[in-house]
Amino acid sequence: MAAVAPKVDVDSLPKNLFINNEFVPAKSGRTFETQNPVTEEVICKVAEAGEEDVDVAVKAAHEAFYGAWGKTTSYQRSRLIGKLASLIEQNREMLAAVESLDNGKPYGDAFNADLGLVIQCFNYYAGWADKLYGKTEELGGPFVDKSNTLGYTRHEPVGVVGQIIPWNFPLLMVGWKLGPALATGCSVVLKAAEQTPLSVLYLCNLIKEAGFPAGTVNVLTGFGDKTTDGKLGPGAALVAHPKVDKIAFTGSTAVGKIIMKQAADTFKRVTLELGGKSANIVFPDANLKEAIAGAHFGLFFNQGQCCCAGSRLFVHEDIYDEFVKESVRMAKERKLGAPFEKGVEQGPQVSKEQFDQVMSFIESGKKEGATLETGGNRFGDKGYFVEPTVFTNVKSGMDIWEKEIFGPVMCIRKFSTVDEVVAAANDTMYGLAAAVWTKDLGTANNMIARLRAGTVWVNCYDLFDIDAPFGGFKASGIGRECAEYALRNYTEVKQVTVKYEAKYN
Repeated sequence: MAAVAPKVDVDSLPKNLFINNEFVPAKSGRTFETQNPVTEEVICKVAEAGEEDVDVAVKAAHEAFYGAWGKTTSYQRSRLIGKLASLIEQNREMLAAVESLDNGKPYGDAFNADLGLVIQCFNYYAGWADKLYGKTEELGGPFVDKSNTLGYTRHEPVGVVGQIIPWNFPLLMVGWKLGPALATGCSVVLKAAEQTPLSVLYLCNLIKEAGFPAGTVNVLTGFGDKTTDGKLGPGAALVAHPKVDKIAFTGSTAVGKIIMKQAADTFKRVTLELGGKSANIVFPDANLKEAIAGAHFGLFFNQGQCCCAGSRLFVHEDIYDEFVKESVRMAKERKLGAPFEKGVEQGPQVSKEQFDQVMSFIESGKKEGATLETGGNRFGDKGYFVEPTVFTNVKSGMDIWEKEIFGPVMCIRKFSTVDEVVAAANDTMYGLAAAVWTKDLGTANNMIARLRAGTVWVNCYDLFDIDAPFGGFKASGIGRECAEYALRNYTEVKQVTVKYEAKYN
C-alpha cells in the first residue's frame, strides 16, 4: 500500500546535469521547462544538454571505466548496487511523489508498482554482479595438444554505455538500464526523457550517496535529435559519439530505426525496446470476470501509456456481447483525477503532444467507422485528461487497430476460430507481447507456440517481474531487458587460449 504522499519542495529538487557526481549547468546555459500535466503549468526549468555536454559526460564515463570504476571488484559492485537499492527504498515516498508530479501518474501506482519494481531490480542485479562467469573449454582439435593447452572465456564489460529512456516509466526504465550495466562493470551516460527529468535527477543524489566513483553514472536532460536552438541534441550526439561503445534505447519504433542507422557508423552494439500493438485474446471458456478485469488493466493502466498495452482485444463471438457490456461499464466507472487525490485510477496523459495524439486517434476511429461505446472526449477543462474510451466493430486497416495509440483507448474485435485469431494477431509489424485467456491447457500451449511475441501472458496481463525477460519480436526491438538475459547486452565474450609447459612432470 502507498503511504501518504509527501509534499514536493520543487525549489530543492536538482535541476542541472549530473556529471562526475556533481550537478552542473549546461555549457550553453540553456534550460527548458518541465510541465505539470494536471495543471498545464510549468513546474520548473531544467538544464538543457547539448553536444558539448555529451562530450564532457562521455569523457567522465570513459575515465571512470578505465579508472576507479574499472578497478572495483565484482564484490564491491554488488555492495554499491545493493546500497543504492536500500537508499531508493528509504526514499521511496519522495521518489514516487516527484515522479507523479512530473509524469501525472497516480501516486499509488508510482509507489507500489514503479518503485516496488525498481527496488527489486537493483537488488536483483546486486546479486548478479559477482556471478558473471565464463566457461572453461576442453580444446582437443587436430591442432591442439590437450595435455598443455587451456581454453576459457571471459565475460567483460562492453565499456561506456549510452542509455536513452522514455517518459512513461522513468525510474523503472532507469532500473532496467542501470542495473545490468552496473552489474557487469560498464559506465553509463543516461539521457532522461525531456518530459520527465525530475525523478531521474533526484535519483542521482542517491547514486552519489551510495558511493559510486565519480563518472560511473552520468545523467543528461534535454531533447533527442535537436536542441531548442537547432543544434545536435544530446540523444543524437550520444548515439554518434565515437567513445560510446553501446546504445540502449527504449522508445518508439520510428526513433529506434534512426538510432540503428546512426549507430552503424561507429559499429556500436545496440539494444532496442520499442513499440507494440499487443493482442489480448479471450476464449469462450475463460473465467470471464477475470478476463474482463485483466483486459481493463492491460489497456488502461498508466493512462494507456504502455508499450505492451493490450490494445488489440480479440473476444470470441460466444461471449462478445457480455464482454463488451462489462468492459464499457468498467471504463465508465474508472476514476480520473490528479495523481495525489485519494482513489484516483487514471491521471492525465504526459503532455499536450501526447494528449493531441490520442484525441487524433479517437477522431480517426470515429471517421473510419468503428463504434464508439463510451468516452472519446477530454475529461475536465484543465490538464491532459482523456476519458477511458472503448471502440467496438474495429477492423483491420483502421488506424486505431494498426498503429500504437499510447493512450486509454480500448479496441475490441470478435473472432470465431483459432486459425482466424492467430492470423489476425500476428498480422502486425510489432511483436512485443500477447495474452491468452482460457482454462484449456492445450489451447494455451497451442497459442503460446503460434503467437509471434516476446512475452505471452496466460490468464493474466502486465504481470512483470525482474526474473522474467522482456523484449520483442519483429519491429518491437532487439535484445531483452530484465533477468539474466539483460546481462548479455552489456558484456563482450573474450576467448582465451593458453599453451603452457609444465616445469615439473
